[in-house]
Amino acid sequence: MAAPRRNVELKASDPDPERSLAVVLELGARDRGILRQRDTYFRVNSGRLKLREEEPGGATLIQYDRVDADEARESRYRVVPVDDPAGLCAALTASLGTLAVVEKERHLLLWQSVRIHLDRVKGLGNFIELEGVATKDSDLADELERVTRLTEALDIVPERILRNSYSDQVVGSSALVDAARAALERAYAPYSRFRVGAALRAEDGSIHVGANVENAAYPQSQCAEASAIGALIAAGCRQITEVAVVSDGDAPCVPRGGCRQRLREFVPDGPEQTGVALRHHDPSAPAGQLAGLPFRQPVVPEPGFVTGI
Repeated sequence: MAAPRRNVELKASDPDPERSLAVVLELGARDRGILRQRDTYFRVNSGRLKLREEEPGGATLIQYDRVDADEARESRYRVVPVDDPAGLCAALTASLGTLAVVEKERHLLLWQSVRIHLDRVKGLGNFIELEGVATKDSDLADELERVTRLTEALDIVPERILRNSYSDQVVGSSALVDAARAALERAYAPYSRFRVGAALRAEDGSIHVGANVENAAYPQSQCAEASAIGALIAAGCRQITEVAVVSDGDAPCVPRGGCRQRLREFVPDGPEQTGVALRHHDPSAPAGQLAGLPFRQPVVPEPGFVTGI
């Protein structure tokens, strides 16, 4: 199998696209025109997988792995040309399910080995993306230096940097809640008749689910959070960035005791917060019934979403 290609990437909101364009042109960037892209993201256990339909340019299937972080970071990716995008999309949707569809207009510019994307994303707004394209044997130092130079020239401050992908922005936390609800339907709870589903978002944006599994010998039962953690670890991930827990009950299902400790084991230390959505099973429950769960403090759910771990 061929090794994946590599980039050093950074993505940020862009409050002034006209200024950004002027800055990169002044630096000597070459204008490569406007692209119209439709990216269909599919549900996968690791990394991200999307079908890109582009005008001009045709269609490609893109698989990539990139840690979510508020800084320039490495992305490893594979690009496969697609002759029948409609047929492939139907097949992947049937087997994997569609996560999100992102439509955007992309103004492409090139500066040295960096691809500069000035994006207008439908439903989200304006963004700028910098991709330092790496050579096969690069240690990524040169690519990082070029992306950093552009970041400074464009006055991109940390508060504007996006940790994740456009698909995560489009989907938001609703996909996580939906995944937890689907897991709940498969729970095995013949003794308590209290079903719980949990969904975890990993550091690469992938979603992993679990349901509670009861046993006649009560101590051998397993909570939904532990089941989801097992799926996350088995997929090769090591960090939890967001959690959703759904139950059959009339109140938010708050992880307690051992469940809290299990989740905390995989939450990275630092200033970033891990959101926790707690929801009733009722799919018509309004967003106001979501609650925040601060893991490093006593559990006192409050209205609104989201506080942190």
